[in-house]
Amino acid sequence: MSAQQETGPATNTHHVVILGAGYAGMSAAIQLASRVRRRGDVKVSLVNAQERFTERLRLHMTATGQQLAELSIPDLLQGTGAQFVRGWVTSVDADARTVRIDDDHVLHYDTLVYALGSVADTTAVPGVDGHAYTLSHPQDAEALAEKLARLGSGTVVVAGSGLTGIESAAEIAERHPELNVVLMGRNEPGAAMNPKARRYLQSALSRLGVTVRSGVEVVKVLPGSVELAGGETLAADAVLWTSGTRVPPLAAAAGLAVDEYGRIVTDTALRSLSHPEVYAVGDAAAIRQGYGIMHGTCQSGMPTGVHAALSIVRVMKGRQPKPFRFGYYHTPVSLGRHDAVVQFTRPDNSPRRFHLTGRAATRYKETVTASPWPTFGRMKKMPASGALWPHGGRLTRVTEGAR
Repeated sequence: MSAQQETGPATNTHHVVILGAGYAGMSAAIQLASRVRRRGDVKVSLVNAQERFTERLRLHMTATGQQLAELSIPDLLQGTGAQFVRGWVTSVDADARTVRIDDDHVLHYDTLVYALGSVADTTAVPGVDGHAYTLSHPQDAEALAEKLARLGSGTVVVAGSGLTGIESAAEIAERHPELNVVLMGRNEPGAAMNPKARRYLQSALSRLGVTVRSGVEVVKVLPGSVELAGGETLAADAVLWTSGTRVPPLAAAAGLAVDEYGRIVTDTALRSLSHPEVYAVGDAAAIRQGYGIMHGTCQSGMPTGVHAALSIVRVMKGRQPKPFRFGYYHTPVSLGRHDAVVQFTRPDNSPRRFHLTGRAATRYKETVTASPWPTFGRMKKMPASGALWPHGGRLTRVTEGAR
C-alpha cells in the first residue's frame, strides 16, 4: 500500500482490523477469516510490523545462535481470505475508528481486535535500556547471540527467575559451557511448582552449571556489572533482562479504558469496557476470570484470539457474544535441548501433584511448542459449529463459550 493511502469505510463491507500477529492475533485472524471468507460483506485485515512470525516461545534458542524455522505470516494466512498489512501501528483513534500505520497510512475499521502484546520492561530499573539485552523481538535475541559468541569466557547475568529467565539461563549454560551463567531474582526458580518438580528443576540448573541467586533484586545495570539492593555489585560481561513486561501506550493514548499497567480492561466477552467495538486479546488485555486477572502466555493467548473471532461472528449474526472462560492446564519449562519439566496445574494455575521430567517432558514441551501450526491448519477447515485451540499439547474441539 502506498504512502498516504487511506482505506475508508465501505458502505456494505464490515472491516475487521486485527493489530498484532502474535499467537493471539494470528488465532483471531485465521479463525475469523476462515469463517467469513464466503461472505462478500466482511473484510479482515491483519497488521504486523514484520512479515515473519515470531515464535516467542523459542526466542531463548535464537539467543544462543540456534536457527528457527522461517514462518511467513502471509503463508500462514493463505486460503483464509485475510489481507496482510505490513507496518508499525503508530496510533489508534478509538472514536474515529481509525488506525495509523507508519505515520502515513490510515485504516478505517468497524471492529478492531487489539493484540499488540507486550515487551520486556526496560524502564523500571536504571540502566536496563542501555546496557541489557532482552527477548522482546528476534533482533534482540540475535544481538545477544552475537555477544555470547564473542565471549571466550566471563559472566552472563540473567535477571529474572521466572519461566523466561529459567529457560534462557539453561539454554545459555548448555550451549556455552565456557561461560559462568548466574540466574537471579526475588523468587527461587520454579517457586510456583510442586516441591518435587521444583527440586528437579533446580537440580537440572545445577547440573548445567547455572549459579542461582534467589531473594535478590537488581536495582541498576551498569556497563560491565549489576548493582543489587543492599549495595552489592556483581561483574557481568552480558546481562539478559527477563524481569517484568510492559504494553505499548497506544491503548491508553487512544482513550480506551486501561488498568494501571496499560492493558485494555474488557468485559466477559473480551470487548473493551469503554469501546465495545474493540476486542482485546493476549497480553494486551486485562481479562478477569474467577481466579483473578489472566497472565499472558501462548496457552491463554490463543484461546482469547479464537473467542474474540467467535464473538465477532455472533455479533454479525445479531446474537450476543458468550462469556470467555479459561483454565490453565500446565506449565512446560525447557531446560536446554535435552531436558525439561512440565508442571500440570489446576485451572487457577496452582500446581497439581502430577508432573513430567526428563525425556518425556522434553517431548511434551516440543509438542506443545509446535501445536500452533496444526491448530492454524485445522482452523482453516473448521465448520461453523466449533473452534480448535491447543490444550495441553492436544487439539481440543470446543463450542463457543465453553472451556
